[in-house]
Amino acid sequence: MGRRLVAFHLGRLVGYASAGATVAVAVQSFAWITQQAQALRSIWTFMHLGVLAWGLMLLLLARQPAWVESAGRRLWGRVRPWVGASGGVFATGFLWALMPCGLLYSALLVAALSGGPAEGAIVMALFAAGSSVWLIAGPWAWLGLRQRLNRARADWGTRLGGLLLCGVAGWALWQDLVVRPSLMCQ
Repeated sequence: MGRRLVAFHLGRLVGYASAGATVAVAVQSFAWITQQAQALRSIWTFMHLGVLAWGLMLLLLARQPAWVESAGRRLWGRVRPWVGASGGVFATGFLWALMPCGLLYSALLVAALSGGPAEGAIVMALFAAGSSVWLIAGPWAWLGLRQRLNRARADWGTRLGGLLLCGVAGWALWQDLVVRPSLMCQ
């Protein structure tokens, strides 16, 4: 299991770095072309507006668009059988860079605007390394957190329910005895 995990994350790192270098070269080339052809400058400006809109959406909604997530699930359904093949784990990690994922695409936008292929590759390699930490530690951390939350929910959930019942009963008694005492006296 350990070798497979390392192979997968090494594949992700290489795939992300390759994607970062590729998008940086593509954007540099597109920028050069737009400087040479006046008609393409409006397309360049609209691309920046699109990047800005995507960033604002992530900032305000704190989530990726649903269509990106569903496309990723469909693609994973097609890639999943490859994992069992020889070298399939590394290849799957490498191809992970092609998965439709809004967060990944946001990182690719940063890599695209980084200034060059080496910088784009570094940006995406750092993204892969950082996200690998969470992909490895996340399930383990969630298991421990879930167990603690279940215990806390059982203890504190019951206490909270009791507190709410006491509060409602106290409010009702206050209404009956102080605010409208005539209700009890009639």
